[in-house]
Parts: sequence; C-alpha cells; structure tokens
Amino acid sequence: MIDSVQLVLLFVIVVLTVLLVILGVQVFYILRELRNTIKKTNKVLDTANSITENIDGPLSMISSLALGVKGSSLLTIARFVKSLIGRDRDSDDRRHYRE
Repeated sequence: MIDSVQLVLLFVIVVLTVLLVILGVQVFYILRELRNTIKKTNKVLDTANSITENIDGPLSMISSLALGVKGSSLLTIARFVKSLIGRDRDSDDRRHYRE
C-alpha cells in the first residue's frame, strides 16, 4: 500500500500546488491592478498634455505681445533720443546765427 514517505511526499506536493495556485491568482490580481494604474496614469498624462497645449497658445501670444511692446518702446525711446539730439543741433545752429 502507501508507505509513510509516499504519504508525506503526496501531502507536500498537494500543499505546494495549492500555494502555487494561490500565488498565481494573487499575481494575476496584482498585474490587473497595475494595468488599471497604468491606464489611469495615461489618462492623467493625456489631460496634462491637453492642458499644456491649451496654455501654450495664449502664452505665446502674451510673449509676442510683450516683445512687440518692448520693440515699440525701444523704437519710441530711439525717436525721443533722436528728437533731443535734433533739438540740441537746432539750438546750436541758432546760437551760431545770433553771433
């Protein structure tokens, strides 16, 4: 019949099989949760990408507006300086005529 060693081996095999099945089910659940987490992360990244694209347009407009204002203010300053230099030359020319 069944020897005691064979009985112990059969018991160990059954216990290990049950433990491996339980471990396999747990790994399946972990991988499923990991997949759901990756899907949620992907949705968050897509949302962040769309937000940055929506913000990019107005920021580039503000940047170009600021550069335009800066350029026009530099142009205005240059005209002002030119007009001051022109006035100084006019006043110098008037002094020479008076003398």
